[in-house]
Amino acid sequence: MKNKNSNPSIRCSVTQCAYHCGDENYCSLDKISVSRCAAQVTDCAGTECASFTCRPGAKLGLNNK
Repeated sequence: MKNKNSNPSIRCSVTQCAYHCGDENYCSLDKISVSRCAAQVTDCAGTECASFTCRPGAKLGLNNK
């Protein structure tokens, strides 16, 4: 399902996000914001996409694909 214009510069596999482009693993935003989750960041696990907005009706959880 392609529901938005994909931005080939921003890959994304978070299907629960309102900006995810369906079966294309891209974001539809022109740009995103990345923020840190802790005071000291040493790897990618300490960061997050601060532009994330939950898609209405999305089921959230680590085991969702």
